[in-house]
Amino acid sequence: MIARGLARLYWALSRWTLRTEQPPTDKPGILIGAPHTSNWDFVLMLAISGSVGIKVRWLGKHTLFKGVMGPFARALGGIPVDRRDPSRVVDDIVARVRSGEVFSLVITPEGTRGKGDHWKSGFYRIARETGMPVTLGYVDRTTMTAGLGPTIALTGDVRADMDVVRAFYADKAGFEPSRRTEPRLREEDRTEPGATTAEGEPVG
Repeated sequence: MIARGLARLYWALSRWTLRTEQPPTDKPGILIGAPHTSNWDFVLMLAISGSVGIKVRWLGKHTLFKGVMGPFARALGGIPVDRRDPSRVVDDIVARVRSGEVFSLVITPEGTRGKGDHWKSGFYRIARETGMPVTLGYVDRTTMTAGLGPTIALTGDVRADMDVVRAFYADKAGFEPSRRTEPRLREEDRTEPGATTAEGEPVG
């Protein structure tokens, strides 16, 4: 109730407008945060999740969870990631899902707030291994809107799935449009149409 009240206050006072679809709240899922171009994306994500009533968890460098910031980061739903062994994150998420925990795992596939060439495929691997649906969250500076789009089930056909993702984000510019990265996985460049796997990228 407190989170929803704070979220409503934020949207009432903010220049941004919430335009969102309602994601599933009865099962765990992955929430894509894109385009990820600014630290303000985190604030908008909290306001969005508070408004739609979902519990979010997010991945952060393990160093963020040390010292006085550790309890605060965990209270906001953070899960530490040691990039030297990213496979442990997948095991952790799978264990949480099997234990019955219901949450939306926020992942920013661009992996950086700067412009890049590809998205990282960690979200794809986690979704395929756990069966979690993927909700497309967005920030669009051109319309000053943010929110959640459709929730999709990945089929395993990487290129076809990413075509759906690209179509949704085609007109979404991010908080800093010049830093936007086109939604594309390296696996699409390595395989022929109809490819069925997405492997080899660190979780991002």
